[in-house]
Amino acid sequence: MKLHYNSPFILTFTFLCIILYFLLKGTGLDQTDFFVLRGSFSFTALASYVSVFTYVLNHADVEHLFGNLSFILLLGPILEERYGSKRLFYMTLTTTLATAILNIIFFSTGIRGASGIVFMLIILISFTNMKNGKIPLTFILVFLLYVGKEVVNSFEEDNISQFAHILGGICGAFFGFQSNRNTQPTE
Repeated sequence: MKLHYNSPFILTFTFLCIILYFLLKGTGLDQTDFFVLRGSFSFTALASYVSVFTYVLNHADVEHLFGNLSFILLLGPILEERYGSKRLFYMTLTTTLATAILNIIFFSTGIRGASGIVFMLIILISFTNMKNGKIPLTFILVFLLYVGKEVVNSFEEDNISQFAHILGGICGAFFGFQSNRNTQPTE
């Protein structure tokens, strides 16, 4: 038997997160503007533009990193097989950019981590058995449980961006409906 790189996008994303975490922690650069999306976006600083894409790769601590990667590695390969590497990459990139732009516009706090991507994957996976335009009850329940909990938690003072989680879930729902709208599954 030999190892198979079965989920190229998800595995590459995972390895980038792990390598970056230990590299940044080891050098003390984990708070740099290149890897944390600041609420105070500077239109003249290169780091601000780079961080719009890279904040999802940086995590606050090992618990944050492993928590996100656990979901990404459980859900991602299934979704990558269903939608393809390129399409899942675009879904992830769109969720990353949407979250970054809206965070810059509406919040003065910074964000980092792939939690928004995790929520996108959680909601998107509930669409995998959608047939003939019927909305799966699992989607409704998963959306209420995961996104509803984040709405309730958003009223608490903490260091967690529930906004990123909620927006990730909304993106997952959008991609799920959009992807299944034109698909006629066979029965």
